[in-house]
Amino acid sequence: MKYFITGATGFIGGRLARQLREAGHEVIAVVRNPARAQELAQLGVTLHQGDVTEKESMRRPMTGVDGVFHVAGWYKVGVRDKSQAYAINVEGTRNVLELMKELNISKGVYTSTLAVNSDTQGVEADENYRFTGRYISVYEETKAGAHDLAMKMIKDGLPLVIVQPGLVYGPGDTSPVRKTLIQYLKKELPVMPQKTAYSWAHVNDIAHAHWLAMEKGKAGENYNICGPTHLFIDALGVAKEITGVRLPMAVPAGMIRVMSAMMYVFDRFIPVPESYTGEGLRSIAGVTYIGNNSKAKRELGYDPRLLKDGLAETLKHEMKLLGM
Repeated sequence: MKYFITGATGFIGGRLARQLREAGHEVIAVVRNPARAQELAQLGVTLHQGDVTEKESMRRPMTGVDGVFHVAGWYKVGVRDKSQAYAINVEGTRNVLELMKELNISKGVYTSTLAVNSDTQGVEADENYRFTGRYISVYEETKAGAHDLAMKMIKDGLPLVIVQPGLVYGPGDTSPVRKTLIQYLKKELPVMPQKTAYSWAHVNDIAHAHWLAMEKGKAGENYNICGPTHLFIDALGVAKEITGVRLPMAVPAGMIRVMSAMMYVFDRFIPVPESYTGEGLRSIAGVTYIGNNSKAKRELGYDPRLLKDGLAETLKHEMKLLGM
C-alpha cells in the first residue's frame, strides 16, 4: 500500500513512518526541509518539500495514494508566540482533508487528541463525550476547532477515521512531558499538584494504533487510543521504583491554580519559563486529561502496554543521555 503522512519528522509521525516501512508499505511524506529529514530518507520514505499550511505543496505527493495519515500538529503550552497554532492545527487540517476529498482518496486517519475534551474533572471520557466550557490552552482550543472541522467533513461524506491519543511518552519525545521527567531525574522538580491525571500511552503503541485505525477502523468513527490512566504523582511513584530518585512534594491543586492566576498577569510583561506561565501552570493544576479506550480495544485490537514497562524503557533512555 502507498501512504501519505504529514508530521513524519515529529514524535508520533516518525514512529508511524518507521512501522509502515518495516511492514513493507510505500511511504510518502511532506516535510519543510528534506535535508533535515535524512533519517526518514534512510528508511526509504519518499520526501517532498512542503507544509500543511501550503495546500498546493501537498497535491502532487498526495495524488494516487491509498491512504492519508494527517499527524502534523502544533503542540505547545505556555509559549508566548502562539501565532502558528491556528494556521497549523485548523487551516492545515482543512488543507489536508480538502485534498483528500478533491483527490478521491479512499481513506484517511486524522490525529486529534483527548485534549479536545479539556479537563474532564475525573471522568474517563469516551468517544461521545463533548466539552462545552472554556478551554485552558490555545493548543486545546485549536485542536478542538480542527476536530469539529473533521467531524463536519465526515458528515459530508469524507472517509475519515479520527484517533484521539492521550499523554504520549517514550524515547525521542520533545514535549513538556519529557521536560518534566528530566526535571524529576535531575531532582529539579520540587512539587507536583495532586489530582492531576493522564491516560499514558507509549509512542510505539500510539503509532501502531494509527495503522490499526487505517486497516480496521470504520470511516466516520472516533477512537480513543489512550493508555491506562494514572495520577501524575503515582506515575512518578512508578518512576521511583525504577530509578530510586525521590519523589517531589505533592501539593494541593488549588495552590497551583492560585499561582497560575497570578502568572497570567505577570507573564504578559515578564518573560518566564513555559512551565511557569499562567497557561503552563493552569494546564497541570489538578486537571484530568483522561479517556476510555474500550472501543479501540474492541474494534481495532488496540493493546497498549503497562505504564511500568514503557516508563522503564523511557527513563533508562533519558538517564543514559544524562550520564546517570
